[in-house]
Amino acid sequence: MITIKKQQELNIMKEGSKKLAQIMDTLSQQVKPGVSANELNKAAEGLVLECGAEPAFKGYGGFPSALCIAINAETIVHGVPTDYVLQEGDIVSLDLGIKYRGFYSDMAVTLPVGEIDPEILRFLKATKKALKIGVKKARAGNTVGDIGNTIQRFVEYQGFNVVRDLFGHGIGRSLHEDPRVPNFGKRHKGEELKEGMVICIEPMTTIGDWRLIKTGDGFGFTTKDGSLSCHFEHTVAITKKGGKILTQL
Repeated sequence: MITIKKQQELNIMKEGSKKLAQIMDTLSQQVKPGVSANELNKAAEGLVLECGAEPAFKGYGGFPSALCIAINAETIVHGVPTDYVLQEGDIVSLDLGIKYRGFYSDMAVTLPVGEIDPEILRFLKATKKALKIGVKKARAGNTVGDIGNTIQRFVEYQGFNVVRDLFGHGIGRSLHEDPRVPNFGKRHKGEELKEGMVICIEPMTTIGDWRLIKTGDGFGFTTKDGSLSCHFEHTVAITKKGGKILTQL
């Protein structure tokens, strides 16, 4: 069921989302060669608890960690942190959700570790821009298909692919609410966006084939052909004036 948030609820979500954005900014600055995935997870959980929130992912469906970490082609989403130490040339996706005063927010970024291949950097920038232009379509009266179509057309024009098996989602008192928000599709199709809705828009892209397979631990997904993947996400409120990114400093 799609929920329309009251102004008081939106205010709480804005506050929580800002805290999440601050945490992600701090974590992003810690991404560098020599830092392990487990160290980033420990830092993330500490920062979440320090700001008076709870980690949204830890324990969700049995997931063992506060932070989802995907390194290179290892996973596209829901990667479990390990002792792997980041190396120059890697790319790493950080996906973090928090629960604050009864409401959830969710955010993801994909970052270079030191200097990376120029084509891979172009891939990251294209996915980040796809999120930005997707948010522009997140206005009352448009549909989730308008968002997905815009993201898909841009990503494919850049020579990359969007994942079809995973989706963005509504968010609020539950981490995952209706509607599903695809990164592909047709204009004017799907659920209509209404003022007061809050959704997570999260382009998940690949350099190669978009098809996925489940990882051995049962939590994550990896590209079937082993190609690199990328993931960006924001929590976005639907307003009269368009999509308002809540997880942004």
